[in-house]
Amino acid sequence: MKLFYGWVIVAVGIVVTCVGFGAMMSLTVFLQPMSAEMGWSRTGIATAALLNFLAMSVGAFAWGALSDRFGTRAVVLSGGVLLGFGLVTASRATTLGGFQVLFGVIVGLAAGSLYAPMTSTTTRWFTRNRTLAVALVSAGLSFGATFMAPLARWLISTYDWRTAMLMIGDLVWLVVIPAAFFVRNPPSSLAGTAATRAGDSPGLSVGQALRTPQFAAIAFTHFACCAAHSGPIFHMVTNAIDHGVTAMAAATVFSVAGLASFSGKIVCGLVADRAGAKRTLVVGLTIQAVAISLYLFTRELGGFYAVAAMFGFAYGGVMPLYAVVVREYFGEKIMGATFGAVSTAATLGMALGPVAGGWLYDGFGSYAWLFIASSGIGLGAVAIASTFRPPREVSVALPSPSAAI
Repeated sequence: MKLFYGWVIVAVGIVVTCVGFGAMMSLTVFLQPMSAEMGWSRTGIATAALLNFLAMSVGAFAWGALSDRFGTRAVVLSGGVLLGFGLVTASRATTLGGFQVLFGVIVGLAAGSLYAPMTSTTTRWFTRNRTLAVALVSAGLSFGATFMAPLARWLISTYDWRTAMLMIGDLVWLVVIPAAFFVRNPPSSLAGTAATRAGDSPGLSVGQALRTPQFAAIAFTHFACCAAHSGPIFHMVTNAIDHGVTAMAAATVFSVAGLASFSGKIVCGLVADRAGAKRTLVVGLTIQAVAISLYLFTRELGGFYAVAAMFGFAYGGVMPLYAVVVREYFGEKIMGATFGAVSTAATLGMALGPVAGGWLYDGFGSYAWLFIASSGIGLGAVAIASTFRPPREVSVALPSPSAAI
């Protein structure tokens, strides 16, 4: 029996997002040792994470549009080369400003070439099991947190933070660049069949999609969702250390969140195929907001594991649903650019949490206000997601191609 190549695309998506995003998100493990050795403030180092996501927000739309035009293989290959370069050069930085540019801007811009283009390509390959396929690609983000955090911690303990970051950059080159050559766009016959079954509107332009109220609702929901969970994710390890948890055990708390995130993606993907993406998204966002609030009362290692499991399941479960919703509303032809635009809003949200958490910690001596604010923003995401209209209402509201002639 011949293997459907769409599953190869899924496997490549898992690998490149695991290594690429895991490398970028490993900064949460580097935070404490870098601050201790270099004398840089937590806010200063967290600013690199802010720049990561700002650069991703700029890059996500551009990479998505480039993948629509030139193919995802070229985009992933270019991003892999740039990502490894950013990590390797950041490991040699001697000033905080230099580190913020190298790790923040270059690594962030490169990371934007992986998730959105691979996700949009995956949706083009599948008509059945589309949500599950997208969830599996998104699971690469969870694997990245699960495996890269302990690896980074071990490398730091064995060598130092500079050598650890250098070796992670080399790993990116060794894995992402070869994997990119396995990426293919689907044959035109398959893409046409998928478009027909999905009821796509072939005359819909990117400009039309971006002007719809539904696009605004999806983008604002994704923004609020990411603004809510980015701070607690980034400061998860350091918060545990502040409560007396050892550095290695705190890194495993981050891994538990990553494993739970993987299970959330699979479970929510299966549920969404049956119950609908919107309903699943609203429930997942509610669980996320509640889980963040529980950090206010967590002090022991067992509690950190439990909350990390609940929190990881929630934020992992909701992430792939945005791509499915975008695909349902705006179709296959402009999926790369449209989902890239939604991802731009999401990465702006992701940019806020790390630096806000560092600022609140430096100002108040604890992360309590970070968790209060993040939980409130999470509830705001629930409210916005509840306003989503059925896709057919968006189709009716759009001008027909003939009306524009």
